[in-house]
Amino acid sequence: MAETPEDLANALFSELFMADQLARAHVSKALPKGMELSHFGVLNHLARVSDERTPAQLARTFHVTRGAMTNTLAKLEWAGHVHIRPDWDDARRKFVAISPAGRRARDAALQSITPVIRGVVADLGPDRVREMLPVLREMRLRFERDDPAA
Repeated sequence: MAETPEDLANALFSELFMADQLARAHVSKALPKGMELSHFGVLNHLARVSDERTPAQLARTFHVTRGAMTNTLAKLEWAGHVHIRPDWDDARRKFVAISPAGRRARDAALQSITPVIRGVVADLGPDRVREMLPVLREMRLRFERDDPAA
C-alpha cells in the first residue's frame, strides 16, 4: 500500500511530538532540584540576550500566555533568579533581568543537562544532527510565520 501525504505528515508529527515529550522528560529530570524546564528556558534566554525584557516579550518568545509567564516570573523572582522593575516611563509596564544568582542557577542547570543532550548528539552522530537542524529550523520558522497568536 502506497504512503499518502497524510500518512507522511502523521508519521512526522507523531515522531516530533513523542521526541519533544521524551526530551522534555529527560532534560527535566536532569535539572537541579526545584528548577522547572520553563524556569531554565527563561533564565537561559535572559542570559543569552544580556538585556532586559518585558513579561509580554517573554510570553511571545516562549509562545505562552501572559498569565503563564507571570507565574513563571513570580517563581523566578521569589527564588532570587530575576529582578523585576517598573518601567520608569510607563508604570503599567515592567522589565525583567537575570540576577547574578539566576546566572549561577542557569549555569548549574546547563551543566546538569549537558551530559543528556551531549549523549543524544553522540548517539545520533554530529553529522546527522547538523543535517537535521536546517529542517527543524525551517519548520519552526514556518510555524512562527503562521502563528495565530502573533
